[in-house]
Formats: sequence, C-alpha cells, structure tokens
Amino acid sequence: MSDPRVDKLAHVLVTYSLGLRPGDQLFIETTPLAEELNLAVLREALQAGAHVFMQPVQPGSEEIFYEYASQEQLSYPSPALKFLYENFDASLFILAPQNTRALSNIDPARVSRGKKARMEAMHALFERAARGMFKWSLTAFPTAALAQDAEMSLREYEDFVYNAGWLDRPDPAAAWREEEARQQRLVDWLAGKKRVALKGKDIDLQLVIEGRSFVGGGARENFPSGEIFTSPVETSAQGWVRFTYPSIYGGQEVQGIELEFEAGKVVNERAAKGQALLTALLDTDAGSRYLGELGIGTNYSIQRFTRNILFDEKIGGTIHLAVGLGFEEAGGQNKSGIHWDMICDMLESEITVDGELFYMDGKVVI
Repeated sequence: MSDPRVDKLAHVLVTYSLGLRPGDQLFIETTPLAEELNLAVLREALQAGAHVFMQPVQPGSEEIFYEYASQEQLSYPSPALKFLYENFDASLFILAPQNTRALSNIDPARVSRGKKARMEAMHALFERAARGMFKWSLTAFPTAALAQDAEMSLREYEDFVYNAGWLDRPDPAAAWREEEARQQRLVDWLAGKKRVALKGKDIDLQLVIEGRSFVGGGARENFPSGEIFTSPVETSAQGWVRFTYPSIYGGQEVQGIELEFEAGKVVNERAAKGQALLTALLDTDAGSRYLGELGIGTNYSIQRFTRNILFDEKIGGTIHLAVGLGFEEAGGQNKSGIHWDMICDMLESEITVDGELFYMDGKVVI
C-alpha cells in the first residue's frame, strides 16, 4: 500500500520547491530504492508540463568506480553532467542509498579526487542558480540504510523524515512559505552587519560578514529545510571550534573534529577518529582549508542526530560550518572541490553580531 505522504512530498517538490513550469527541462538523479517517490515526482512533473530526464544510479556503482578507476578517470569531469547543468532548467537529487558505508575502505585521497571532478561540473549549477537561471532541490527517501544510520526502525525513520518536512500538516507548502517569511525577517536584520562572534563551551570563533548576505532556506534547495546561512569573508575566521557530532563524507565517519583558524585558514586539525580522512579532505585544493559557509539550524521539528547532513544541519539549536566551496548568492568567493558541513551544538552558547546579542542557548533572541 502506498504512503500518501510520498505523493504529498512529490507535489510539494514539483510545485513549491522547484516551481516547475510548462516547458522546463528537469534532471532527476536518484536510485531504484526510491521507486515510489521517483514515479510520484515523474507524474507531478509531467502534469506540470515539464520535460523529464531521470538518471537512476545503480547501488554499488560508486564503490566500483572508486576502487577501479585510474587517476585520469577519477579526475575526469563528466561533459554529460556539465551539459545538463548548463542547459537544463532544474534538477532534483533524491538521496536513497542502499549502503551508506560503501566507501568506508576506499582511500580518502581517491574519494577526494573524484568528488573534486564532479564538483567542477556542478559549478555551472551553482553559478546559474545564483543568477536565478537554474532551480535545484535535494531531498531524501527513507531507506533501511538511512534508518540504520539514524538508529531507528524503517517505520520510525519514515515518520521522522516526513515530520521533518512538515508533511503531516494539512498544507506543507503554506507552512514552508510562512517559515520562509520568518527567515526573511532574520535575513533582513542581518543585512549590512559586519562581524559575528560565536562563543560557548565548544566554540570561540570570530567571522567577518561585511559585504556578504544571509540566505533563508525555505525548503526550496533543500527539502526539508530550516536554516539561514552565509559565506563569511574567506580570510576572516579566527579562533577554534569543536564539533559536537560526527561528520560524514563519502560514507566515512570522522568523530571529534576540532579545527583552529588563523586568518581564515584551518591551521590545525584534530579528530578522535578519521584523522587521515579529515586531513586528506582539508588538503583537497587551495580552497578546502577555508570556510565556505556559516549556517544556523532553525528546524525544531528535527531534534536528533541521524548521520544525514540534509537533516542534521537543520537541527534547531545548532550551527554548522562548511569548509570548501562558498555560495555565490551569499557573496562567497571561495572555490573548492568540496563543501563539507560540520555541526556544533549551541545550547550553551551565544552569537553576537556587531556586538549585539542575536542568539542565546539555541534560540534567536532578536
């Protein structure tokens, strides 16, 4: 029996998150495990008048690629992917993995090289999106692998996913529009501000945001959403941070990450587990030791860590920092082949902006 929440999710993705119009070309990257959502999205997109190209990624193919590809093949930027991002109107990424740990025993340097090549193709996506010429969204379909990572049964995880997207509400799109308006109020307050200081038991960090803008996450690029974010001035980060939760990259988990910044650059990194991967990713390229994002989680329907950054970076009462690629729409200038989010609990912390208290113990106070 089909889950009516899947049909509701497909409808919100097509009509609200992507806002597809007749004639739009939509690229969907997914896996066969999301069959129910894949078909529901296809139906909604066709009814909206879009032209749809769906690419189902075979489970296990990524592991084979990273194990057997030559250095040249790892570094090869796909011209097909580049064409899609340069010419299509919208894309939808559906996370539905069979095994989230498939790359656990792959050399981190190989994963980093392959991700960098793919990110080169994705630069066209981000550049066009910043100019309002491309729409994209990322969502997740509940699979057994994701449920296991979250330490839930599949049924519990389904409830978690759909509740996080407010699909239990009569009109989820209307609820997200209201949230978008609330976030815009915060974005407007932050406009023109210059400096941010984050202090607490796990963080003592100063950032410059002068000339940068915050962006609200109204469940368009990410579904579910619940964050405001910016790209701080690349040379401004000064201080240290200890990330509360593990960070996942390519199916590999790094725990107990601590970073020290000087003049914007990570000058010292430590991890209780996964030190080699942490250092390898920070050494990906010239931009990977600089911050591409400061984000503040505002989705209080998400209150537990699930090892899926789509949800975890939105946890109400947390901030996240990403090393690597910055957001052009926020004024970010950092270029990198990675964008790796790391999450810090702020329940006993504060954020001041130009000396004024903005956030205290997990809540915005303005």
